Formats: sequence, structure tokens, C-alpha cells
Amino acid sequence: MENWWAKGLGRKIYDLEQPRRSTMPVHPSHKPGYQYMLHNRHEDTYKPGEKGPRSSASGAIFMKEHTGTHIDAWCHQADHMHLCGGKKIDTSVQSNQGFSYGAVEDIPMIARQGWLFDIPGYRGVEELAKEEYIFRAELERMEKELNLAPKPGDVVLIRVGTDRCWHDETRYMESAGMARDAALWAAERKVLAVGADNMSWEPNGAIDPELGSLPCHLELLARRGIYIIENLKLDELAKDKVRQFLFICLPLKLIGATGSPVRPIALV
Repeated sequence: MENWWAKGLGRKIYDLEQPRRSTMPVHPSHKPGYQYMLHNRHEDTYKPGEKGPRSSASGAIFMKEHTGTHIDAWCHQADHMHLCGGKKIDTSVQSNQGFSYGAVEDIPMIARQGWLFDIPGYRGVEELAKEEYIFRAELERMEKELNLAPKPGDVVLIRVGTDRCWHDETRYMESAGMARDAALWAAERKVLAVGADNMSWEPNGAIDPELGSLPCHLELLARRGIYIIENLKLDELAKDKVRQFLFICLPLKLIGATGSPVRPIALV
């Protein structure tokens, strides 16, 4: 999608956010996920004899933090009851108002070099098998063969091919994802954030024999402070064979929150 001002800059804009609706895929631990309710209707305020021809409408949104396209804050995950940086979870940092450390308001505005690792494109397939793991060895091969070179502070996005399944919660929840060693690969490159077109970056429900459930979340968020962006829309970037871009992602200033909806874009 191109806008008039982007044409002036010679850039194309890619919208990387999935549409939000009540039927979108939602992780079981974050249900109910999203509801929009039209609260005030035009006929409620239309009083031409008193107020003239104008009327208005407005609604209410209910949405859990970790639904739709969103970013995880540090306080979303802990390692032995400690947040990234060694901050112990106690009443000084955690209350019914959220967190005073590592919350969404601490996430910087992201405008960084972005890199797309298109796994299905690299393999010559449309999408990966259900719950398949992606390992660091393949990411390292792609770096060498495709001249992909994420540097400290960059953002790495990995496409597994389930963007197209956003309408089908059952299939989307079975998406492929990254193994623990892929998280360590990203950590070694000291990236600011990672993201993927799936629910959890690793396969949903991933279990590591040493770390237990969601090992990538533990390695990235809790141990190294690398943000995770989930449920990205990456098919258009892959279709156009875009591998490098300016990645822009702005969390809302939700004080104390563990995550935030985002509308990320890629400028090429």
C-alpha cells in the first residue's frame, strides 16, 4: 500500500498488523480477546430541532493486552520470579495497577533496521508444517546465502507462513515457530526485538526439556530484555521479496501494562 507522502520519499509502506475482530485467533490464556461494542448511536444524539443536523456515534473496546498484533513488555515474563535485569517480583514492582518496572511505557519508540527471514520462501514452500521448529542452523545458512546481517539494535522478523490462516484459529494456533537455539541466535546478535507471523514466536505450547514451557520467551524477554512482537502480517513483504526495511513500531503508553497492541509498518 502506498500513500501520497510515501511516494514523495520514494518508499513503499507495508502494513504489518493483522485486522482485529472478535473472531480472530486468541491464545487460550488471553481469552476473551477482543470485543467492540457500539455504545452511542447516531439516532441517540440526533435532535435537529435543538442541536442542528449533526449527530455522533461512539463505542467501547474490550481487549486483552496480548491479543492481535502486539508487543510483549519485559514484565510479561519472569525467570525464577525475577524480571529482566534481576528485579525481584514483589509489591514494590507489582500491584493491581500493573508494574512499575519493565512495563509497556518503558518500551522505546522503535524505528530500526528490520530484516525478514522468510523461511517458506527460502525452502520453496507456501507454509511450514504444523508446530514445526525452526533452528539456528537454518537461520545461519540464510544469513550467508541471502546476505542477511542483523546487527545490535536491529529487529528480526521471521515468517513461518501462517499470516494467511488468520481467519482460522485452529490452524493458526498450530503454527510453526522458533526453537530455543533460534532465540539464542537472535540474542547473540543483540537485536532489540524479534517478531513472527504466529502466536508465540516459538510454536504454541513449546516445551524445552530444561526450561519447560515457552523457552524463547524466557531466553529473550526475562533473561535478555529482547522484545517479542506477535501475530505479524508478513505475506506481502515476502511476496515482494523484501528482506531489508525500516521497521517502525509504536506501543501505546499503557502505564503498568505487560503488553500493548501495535500497528507496525515496514518502509522500503
